[in-house]
Formats: sequence, C-alpha cells, structure tokens
Amino acid sequence: MILRFAKLAFGSLLLGNLLLAQTPAEPTSSSIVSLSTSTSNSQPANDAPAEGIKPDTSQPAEDSSISVDPASLLPDLPAVPKASATLVGGTIARLDRVRDELTVRVFGGGQVKALFDPRTQVYRGSREVTIADLQQGERVYLDTILDGDTVFARSIRLSPTTASGESQGIVLRYRPDRGQLTIRDGIAPMPVQVAVDPSTKYSQGGRQISSQSLVPGALIEVNFDSRGSAGGVAREIAILALPGTRYTFTGQVVHIDLRQGLLVINSATDHKTYEIHLNPEMTPDDNLQPGAIVTVEANFQDSRYVAGNIAINSQGR
Repeated sequence: MILRFAKLAFGSLLLGNLLLAQTPAEPTSSSIVSLSTSTSNSQPANDAPAEGIKPDTSQPAEDSSISVDPASLLPDLPAVPKASATLVGGTIARLDRVRDELTVRVFGGGQVKALFDPRTQVYRGSREVTIADLQQGERVYLDTILDGDTVFARSIRLSPTTASGESQGIVLRYRPDRGQLTIRDGIAPMPVQVAVDPSTKYSQGGRQISSQSLVPGALIEVNFDSRGSAGGVAREIAILALPGTRYTFTGQVVHIDLRQGLLVINSATDHKTYEIHLNPEMTPDDNLQPGAIVTVEANFQDSRYVAGNIAINSQGR
C-alpha cells in the first residue's frame, strides 16, 4: 500500500515538471514596456489623436491671382539683323500663314518669296496695322533683307485703301471707235484690255475731262463695275500723270536705294506711296535718308517719275 502511494506521488511530481517545462517564459519587464509603448503610438486612422497633439490639417492654398501668360513661356525672338534693305514692290500672289511666307509678283515681272514674323512691321499708309491685314491680291511694298539664305520682310507697306475692281497702269493704246482701252498693269504679266462706253467718266485732279486725254504713256487708275477687270466696263478712269508733265511731291522718305537710283516717299497730300527714280547725273544729299521730309520736283517720262530737284525740309531720325 505504502509502495503504491509512493509511485503515485512520484508520477505526479514528474508530470508537474513536464508541464512547467512546456509553459512559455513570461516576457521581461523591458519587453513589456516596449510592447506597451508600441501599442500606444499605433492608432487606427479613425481614432482620435492623443491629448495635446494637434493633427496637421493644413492644405496647399490655391492662389487664384497667379496666372501665367502662355506667350511668356516662348523664347524672345532675336533682333532683326542690321543689313541694307532692298525694296520690292508688287502684288501678293500667294500668302501662306502656316509657314509665315508670302510670294510677291514684282512689278515688271518675276516673283519674290519672303518670310515674315511678329518682328515685321506692317503699315497701311501712315497707320500701323498687323500681319492679319495682309490679303492675297493686294499691292504691297516690302523692305527686305537677307537673313542667311532667306529673304526676310522687315516691313510691309499696304495701300491706304483697298478697292475691288480697281486697276492702275500705263495706257498703251486707246480705240474710242471700238470702245477699247489697252493698259499695262503692274500686276498682270500681259496687257489688259478695258471696255469703255458712253457712261464711263474721266477725271484728272478731281475735275472732269474728256477721253481725249487718254494718250499713250499716261498713268491712269481704273474703277470697274461688278464684272471686274475680265471683260468689265470701266466706271471711271482717273488720269494720274501725263507724259512730259512736271509734278511736285512732298512727304516722308520711306526707302532709298542709290544703287538702283530709286526713292520712295509717302505723300503728305494723298498719303499714297510713290516711286521716284533719281537722275543718274544727280548727286543726292547725304541727309537724304529714310524718315526725312522732302519736296521732290519730278517729270513723268518713260512711264515713271524722274526726279529733277530734291529739297530736304527736315532730316530723318
């Protein structure tokens, strides 16, 4: 009996030691503190913040007053190269606003292609306008320079007024018996025939004249009816200059080319641009520069104005 009780007590003691060996050791005090601290700092997103700590709820402020002009992001264009300019007069045969290029049919024949950009100054008479005013078929004068291998239009001058059904040229032949007038227009490569009838009016310097003044070599301006220049009837014919007549022009020098002997002025009287050829025997004054105000006495001969005397009223800038 005593032996059986001793075996039972020894078995219980052995079982208790086995259970004690399988029980995990309790964490040290330092481990407990670390676990507690980690738990207290980890908060779900929806829990309220700890007392004394204010959450950062600030958001980037949108300043509606700040705006950026897209044009300011583009690089500035370089200055126009300083080079001697060449005047080109004619009519716009083609206008390409995508490539910023225009083709001018030059008076007397031939074509010139020139580039333009925001640096190009455009004038209608004495008033500055924009490139948007350029229209195909319009008469223009270009101040062109060579920028590398390309021709660049430094300035473009348009006629003060535009009118449909209008032409200007030199009288080649007039047949009153047939009601037919043939002129050489600076725009058309071939002579143009204009029909006249008893309703056509003739004028010179604002006064009415007879058709007998339509002599070969006269410079005239023709206004057509709605049928236009192709087979149209002239409404009015104004004689601008007669061969052998002396004319006086006063205005500002727009361009001068001594190599070609050409002077272009903007008349202060009618605000039109006139090409005046310099006499080869004439020695121009050194003050004859673009911008100068001049008075020119010129003879109309060989279908052009030829300067006989030039007086400088005021110097250019």
